[in-house]
Amino acid sequence: MKFSKLSQTNLSVSKICLGTMTFGEQNTESDAHAQLDYAFERGVNFIDTAEMYPVPPEQKTQGLTESFIGTWLKKTGNRKDVIIATKVSGPAAFMPYIRNGSNLDKENIVQAIESSLKRLNTDYIDLYQVHWPSRNTNFFGQYGYKHTDENFIPIQETLEVLNNAVKSGKIRHIGVSNETPWGVMQFLVSAKKNKWPRIVSIQNPYNFLNRTYEIGLAEFSHREDAGLLAYSPLAFGILTGKYLDNQKPKGARLTLWSSFNRYNGGQAVTATKDYVNLAKKFNITPAQLALSFVTNQPFVTSNIIGATNLQQLKENIDSIDIALTDDMQEEIEKIHQRYPNPCP
Repeated sequence: MKFSKLSQTNLSVSKICLGTMTFGEQNTESDAHAQLDYAFERGVNFIDTAEMYPVPPEQKTQGLTESFIGTWLKKTGNRKDVIIATKVSGPAAFMPYIRNGSNLDKENIVQAIESSLKRLNTDYIDLYQVHWPSRNTNFFGQYGYKHTDENFIPIQETLEVLNNAVKSGKIRHIGVSNETPWGVMQFLVSAKKNKWPRIVSIQNPYNFLNRTYEIGLAEFSHREDAGLLAYSPLAFGILTGKYLDNQKPKGARLTLWSSFNRYNGGQAVTATKDYVNLAKKFNITPAQLALSFVTNQPFVTSNIIGATNLQQLKENIDSIDIALTDDMQEEIEKIHQRYPNPCP
């Protein structure tokens, strides 16, 4: 395994992070423990989750992902050896069962932290992230900002609550997710003005089909020392090629839920075919080509992988040993120039 520093901290995190949003839906508790055991054995010390998981979100399953991680931590005694990242949900009318729709004010965040600590069987969270903004902006596939007059919880108010949680020792560091350049700037300005903790990470989507992070946020990662925790590096599994030619693998996410169709249409399909053929040309799997590209970007702190079985997990973790040659990089850029960011 390879490691990097979580920006502005003394924490060394694995370049591969285990994403867990299938735990409790596509994966049972025993499946989850098996994945956690295997990843830990392979040197993965970074685990990412969220209070709303698993997905798709449902009231009857909400919180199971954190709970499965919590029972694993209790069973193994590995808490001191792993770095746990979780998230507080932003406003969510589609999830009224989470704090009556959730929000990012003091009452909601305090309640969310306490609930996550209990489910995770821990008294501290290493990285606590705001899952999505309180305001209407570009995230979850929205492309092209459209302004609306609205009332939303100011970022300064959210950060003040998180500052208090850091002071109390319940969380160690703060990150954001699905955030825009303006939002990142506001978190940084507010932290500097009030002498509060700065964000140490930005968890946004990043993959062959969506490299928009490079446009407005990669510079923030470098200049402000807030590295990317890249999620959806396989674009919901699209980049493995398993859905090409209208295939519907049994038990796969897009087979089960059409709502995850964000990366599967138009030029994205054509681009995916080109990336899959490129992987075959260089005798590696499409998943490993896509994952290695993400992991080795200079602004990426860690690459968040997910799997529904141990075979997938092994293939994904093995990508850490794939070194992209100059020829491979050149071919990747040619495809990107033909199909730039077909899916935001």
